[in-house]
Amino acid sequence: MSFVPKNMLILDSVDSTNNYAMALIQKREINSEIAVFANEQTHGKGRRGKQWQSNKAENIILSVVAQMQWLPVSRQFELSVAVALSCYDLFNKYCLANLFIKWPNDLFINDSKAGGILIENVIKGKIWQWSVIGVGLNINQEKFEEGILKATSLKLATGKEYDVIKLAAELHSSLLKRIEELKAGNFKKMLEEYNDHLYARGKLVKLKNQNKVFETKIVAVNSSGALITRDSIERKLVFDEVEFKGLV
Repeated sequence: MSFVPKNMLILDSVDSTNNYAMALIQKREINSEIAVFANEQTHGKGRRGKQWQSNKAENIILSVVAQMQWLPVSRQFELSVAVALSCYDLFNKYCLANLFIKWPNDLFINDSKAGGILIENVIKGKIWQWSVIGVGLNINQEKFEEGILKATSLKLATGKEYDVIKLAAELHSSLLKRIEELKAGNFKKMLEEYNDHLYARGKLVKLKNQNKVFETKIVAVNSSGALITRDSIERKLVFDEVEFKGLV
C-alpha cells in the first residue's frame, strides 16, 4: 500500500465494513467523518439481504460514517443521491465508457454492474443521528460469478490496473464534498444531475412487482426516490416493491 489516507482505517479482513463502522458508533468512538476500508469482507452486505462478493484487495470496500442530525429523516433519499453522484464522480475521472447510476444507487459501466451502495442509519426518535454509507466498487477484479445482471470493473472497462487505496481515498473526499453540496441546499441541482446519468432513462425495461412482470418506460426519479415510469399509465414505483429484470 502506497500510503494511509487521513481519516481512513484500513483493515485486512472484516466481516463487514458497515458492521465495523456501526460498532464504532455504538462504542462512541467516532468524532469525525471517518472511513473504514477493508481488503476483504467475509460477510459483505448488499441490498435485499444479498451478499456483496469481492475478490481480496482488488476492489473498493468502504464504509463512511456521517453525522446526519442536520437532515430530516423524511429526506433520506437525498443522501442516496449524494452518495451515488460521488461514485459516479470517481469513475468519471478514469473511464470514458458509458457511465450510469441505476436506480436507486447501483453504478453501471455500459450495461454491466460495477458497484453498489448500502446505507444503514442510526435514528433515535425523530432525529437522524448517523449514517453508515457502505460502498462497493469493482476496480481491478476481472472474473465474476454469473448472475441476473452482468458485472464489470474499472479495469475491464479501461484495460488499466489501479491503486485501490488511492481510489478509495478519492471516493471518500468526493463523498464528503457531495455531502457539503447537499448541506448547502443544492439537492434540486443534484437530482437533475442524478437523472441525467440515470440508467435506461427513456428506454423500455422489464420490472417485476410481486409475481407480475411488466414492460414500462423509465422517465425519471422524483425527489422522494420513487421511479417514475410510463406505459399505458404513469407509474410511481418504490424500490422495495419492484425488481429490475432487464432491458426490453
